[in-house]
Amino acid sequence: MHIHLLGICGTFMGGLALLARSAGHRVTGCDAGVYPPMSTQLQDQGIDLIEGYAAEQIALGADLYVIGNVIRRGNPLMEAILDQGLPYVSGPQWLAEHILPGQHVLAVAGTHGKTTTSALLAWIFEHAGQPANFLIGGVAPDLGPSARFEPSRTRFVIEADEYDTAFFDKRSKFVHYRPRTAILNNLEFDHADIFPDLAAIETQFHHLVRTIPSQGQIIRPAQCAALDRVLAQGCWTPVDTFGADGHWQVRETDAQGLRCEILHHGIGQGELHWRLSGRHNQSNALAALAAAHHAGIPAGAGIQALNAFKGVRRRLELRATVNGIAVYDDFAHHPAAIATTLDGLRRRTGRQARILAVFEPRSNTMKLGTMAAQLPAALAQADQVYCFGQARGPQALGWEPRQVLAPLADRLWCGDDLQALVDAIVQQARPGDHVLIMSNGSFGGIHDTLIARLAAGQPATAPSQA
Repeated sequence: MHIHLLGICGTFMGGLALLARSAGHRVTGCDAGVYPPMSTQLQDQGIDLIEGYAAEQIALGADLYVIGNVIRRGNPLMEAILDQGLPYVSGPQWLAEHILPGQHVLAVAGTHGKTTTSALLAWIFEHAGQPANFLIGGVAPDLGPSARFEPSRTRFVIEADEYDTAFFDKRSKFVHYRPRTAILNNLEFDHADIFPDLAAIETQFHHLVRTIPSQGQIIRPAQCAALDRVLAQGCWTPVDTFGADGHWQVRETDAQGLRCEILHHGIGQGELHWRLSGRHNQSNALAALAAAHHAGIPAGAGIQALNAFKGVRRRLELRATVNGIAVYDDFAHHPAAIATTLDGLRRRTGRQARILAVFEPRSNTMKLGTMAAQLPAALAQADQVYCFGQARGPQALGWEPRQVLAPLADRLWCGDDLQALVDAIVQQARPGDHVLIMSNGSFGGIHDTLIARLAAGQPATAPSQA
């Protein structure tokens, strides 16, 4: 079968393309602004990519069109598909009908930590000699591509997103996956472009809970009021808990949180000594261990796997250390994620080192300003803060950064000129500093630009305050 994917360079759709290719289908796809790393990953797998959504792509003669959730009415190719009555389906539905049947699905849901926890879980199976199929919204060096499917394997780890499925299916994507093991990692308000409030997201999470069998397992933090409300609407599945007062806990043995003892029902299971810092990553680890345990992997074997885990790209990823200045890349784009990422870095560096936090409020929720008021508190642990907010164009903010971030006082730089931003960081940075760059996009390639400037040792210019 020839499958043509619309919106192929998104993390979900790109992974879906890899799965379809592994399942024996001919796969092509299109997107606006075909870009790496997904474009490179797809082309390496022999998948042809087309720039744009021209209606002429109908001439490819695909048997089925798989529609990503970035596609809207008015898209030329989508309109041609509708006008000609051609077969189409959403990505999550295609996955549910063609890949997931017969698999023990382990779904990782939650506002934060889905990618890291999914990668941890898939790696536990890999390290234990029982590789699983997976679809993850990021790249973990230990695992290779972001998606893998081998029909003879019977476990499938999937990052279960609550974002809507398609323009014609407004349910959350995860409702399609029918997991047997479900991690509900946390739950906060997000995606203000499609959800009016937290209660609406809780409703979608309960739709997910309704699909989990009575012989399955729900894994959740012991303390989360939003998840309490979700399960109070009805729960037909055993629940395992992690974190403070949970069945799975950690006992820290160093200040950085890089070494800790894992406890299950108060009994020590082994020592975790790994590369990921921060309490949020401890929670991610506990959730992954609990899910793997439900699928038959002993806790000790899971801990051994985590001790060998190399991390996930763009999750506090150290890009370079230049002239004594460390530059990190992180995907954080929600106030809670920004706060936990800063906390993890602070625990790693100690109080004496300076952290220069550089962030781009790029997600739809952050552009709307729904949670902008939470940003000063989220950035409190940074010594200097640089906010890159565009005043015009498609990424324009609906709020004024200087006004919202005023509590940061002289620690704050705001502007919408990328070169001026780099100038300001170069002027301020000194040996021993940690520059943490946070965005859910490419951020204009600032990482490479900044690293090159720091390596060149160029004298600083006076920073522009746009």
